[in-house]
Amino acid sequence: QRLLGPNGSTLKALELLTGCYILVQGNTVACMGPFQGLKQARKVIEECMKNIHPIYNIKTLMIRRELAKDQQLKHESWERFLPSFKKKNVKAKRPLGGTEEAKKKRKEYTPFPPPQQPSKIDQQLESGEYFLSDKDRKDNAAAKRFEDNKKTKEVRDKERAAVFVAPKEKKKRASEEAAAEGAAASIAAIKKSSAAAAASAANIRGAAATKKASATDFMMKAPKKQKA
Repeated sequence: QRLLGPNGSTLKALELLTGCYILVQGNTVACMGPFQGLKQARKVIEECMKNIHPIYNIKTLMIRRELAKDQQLKHESWERFLPSFKKKNVKAKRPLGGTEEAKKKRKEYTPFPPPQQPSKIDQQLESGEYFLSDKDRKDNAAAKRFEDNKKTKEVRDKERAAVFVAPKEKKKRASEEAAAEGAAASIAAIKKSSAAAAASAANIRGAAATKKASATDFMMKAPKKQKA
């Protein structure tokens, strides 16, 4: 199907390029034509059966056909003009027998059956539980269940408490500590200068207020002019 192409277009292109008559019937391909064309067609068909699309080879044949017309390139290499297609790495199928590691891990065949596992009654006989009464068995089961629940609760409580534990703080480097001290000193200096500026402003306002008060007193005490 890949060799035929849509509506037989791939097969028709291959026939025109190779100059051969190609007939496809099932999984068999028959060709008839000149020797050079048969050689090219065989290569394309065999690569198509190896899961390589024929369009790549058709493109190469078209370029070769155009280069053959140029007399200057007759005795030169055409590799620089031909396209180079990269092959993708396809994973190979695993062998039916498996890998060597899997073969080593396989158990050796023995005709003897595996040893029989002890039953529940045998386990009770070994532990002495078989001779206990029903009430004692229930009490033991309840005690065991209680212990399991207690352990599970302790684990859950630890997980919940771990959320509220503060993470350990990283130790500050010497440079960071020096920078913090410098910033604190600069803040203190700014506060001190602002306090001094506020004090000087208060003194200026006080002096201005005293001057104003003295001026008003002088105006009040000044004698009035007598009328003529």
